[in-house]
Amino acid sequence: MSNAFLDAITARRSIYAIGKNVSLSEDQITSLIKQAVKHSPSSFNSQSSRVVVLFGAQHEKLWNIIKETLRKIVPAEAFSTTETKLASFAAGKGTVLFFEDTQVIDTLQKQFAAYADNFPIWSEHSTGIAQFAVWSTLAQEHIGATVQHYNPLIDDEVKSTWHLPDSWKLRAQMPFGSIEQQAGEKTFISDEERFRIFK
Repeated sequence: MSNAFLDAITARRSIYAIGKNVSLSEDQITSLIKQAVKHSPSSFNSQSSRVVVLFGAQHEKLWNIIKETLRKIVPAEAFSTTETKLASFAAGKGTVLFFEDTQVIDTLQKQFAAYADNFPIWSEHSTGIAQFAVWSTLAQEHIGATVQHYNPLIDDEVKSTWHLPDSWKLRAQMPFGSIEQQAGEKTFISDEERFRIFK
């Protein structure tokens, strides 16, 4: 049985070796990202996800911010490994920054008080779905990516550098680019351990 959606999500892998040799234009990539996020579901159709796409010097600036932030806290003898890892992300075509708008969540908590405790949880679902949608969309275009989490260490500087609203909470960073080295073989735990089917 063939299923185009399953083919798409199977193609999505964590690609760490990325480059700038992407055939799509920056406008085409941006359009794909926008469509993927727009059509990602969210609780109460809250559309709480916010996205910043960085290309070129702006993309490199982000990874320099991360590098200099980590330099202050990573032991000097271990920093070269960290620096090499960050350089691999900076070598890509761009980065997608995923945020959740806490103002939207706060409003929903006030409007639907009975569900107030759940809205932050559902917000995390929303950003996860949006990240997965973008990741799979890029994979369909043979663009490699990973999801990284240097938040909250970089939150304040990211907001100030790109003049973002205070209510935007950084949830993940997705460096992307040409696939310079394929991911290794993916392994799975047994179906018996993971699934229960009742008929």
